[in-house]
Amino acid sequence: MDMRRLVGRNTRKIRLAKGLTQEQLAERSGFSQQYISDLERGCRNPTVVSLYELAQALGVHYLELLQPDKK
Repeated sequence: MDMRRLVGRNTRKIRLAKGLTQEQLAERSGFSQQYISDLERGCRNPTVVSLYELAQALGVHYLELLQPDKK
């Protein structure tokens, strides 16, 4: 399991469900829009602190960003 891709997919899924653009999430989280884009494409390796800050900006528990897809 590639955790970078998993976190990216979950971030994108939650962001879209909340009706946010990457720019809006960037403003809320303090990360750049480019960072959000790279993260969602699985090109970033976020730290635990980054995951927590993203989860706060999305209004979810940080573990939701780490949940594997249900099959």
